[in-house]
This record gives sequence, C-alpha cells and structure tokens, in this order.
Amino acid sequence: MTNRARDTSPHEPGLRHLPRGARVITLRPVPATRPSAGPAPATRTPASDATREPLLRDLVGEVLRQERLAQERTLKDVADAARISFAYLSELERGRKEASSEVLASAAHALGLGIADVLGRAASELARRSAFRAGARTTGLVPSRSIPRTQVRLAA
Repeated sequence: MTNRARDTSPHEPGLRHLPRGARVITLRPVPATRPSAGPAPATRTPASDATREPLLRDLVGEVLRQERLAQERTLKDVADAARISFAYLSELERGRKEASSEVLASAAHALGLGIADVLGRAASELARRSAFRAGARTTGLVPSRSIPRTQVRLAA
C-alpha cells in the first residue's frame, strides 16, 4: 500500500483518511418534488413596491442618504464624523444593515440631526407609503422614493 492509498478513501478520491468512528455525511441536492409529508414551507416571494410593507431599516437608510446628499457631503466625510466605517454607513443607507441606537445616533449627529429627526422622517414616509399602498391596491400606482423634509419637535 502506497502513501497515497493510505491517505485517501476508496469511495472519495482525494478525501483524507478520517479517525476511527468519524463519519462523513454526503450532501445531496434537494429533490425537485417534495414527498407529500405535509405542506411545503412558506417561501419568501418578492413583492412589488406597491404591496410590500416597507422595512424600517430601508426608510432610515433613505433618510440618512437624503440628508447627506442635501448637505452635499460624501459617505467618507459623514462616516469619519460619525466614527463608523465608510462601508457600514453605505450599507445602512442602502437598508442592508440594521443600525443600533448608538450607531444611528452617531450617524444622525454627524449630519446635524437627532435620532428623533431621523425616526420622525422615517415615520412620516412610512405613513405616506402606507396610505399610498392602500390606494395602490385599487389604482395600481407605484410609490415615489422622495422623503418629505419635516422636523419633529418633542414637547418638554
């Protein structure tokens, strides 16, 4: 028996010999049809903008991006001021990441806003889209991507 023969399995070429008692579990593709053991699990299907409930992270990201662009500032400038990475701020703006309250406060303050301002604008946009979605179900209209520039004032 050569070294090569000792280091490989006869069933899987190139697979190193495993210690005694170890098992190899072969991964197989899922069959196209499922046996009738019950209903198929629910799958997430993409919905149109008119019917999909907007996510808070998308709305907050849009508010941050709209404000940054209105101030004509770069991602790098705002990320440096907020002390977060350029890539992370980009992901926040695109709605790819959920911001912690600390990161959201830091990004908001770097833009001269408070958390209440950011969340208030996001809430206004959510209310606008929800009302629009209710009308879109009957009219087939698609919501716009603009965010109204309003301020939220908290009572003392």
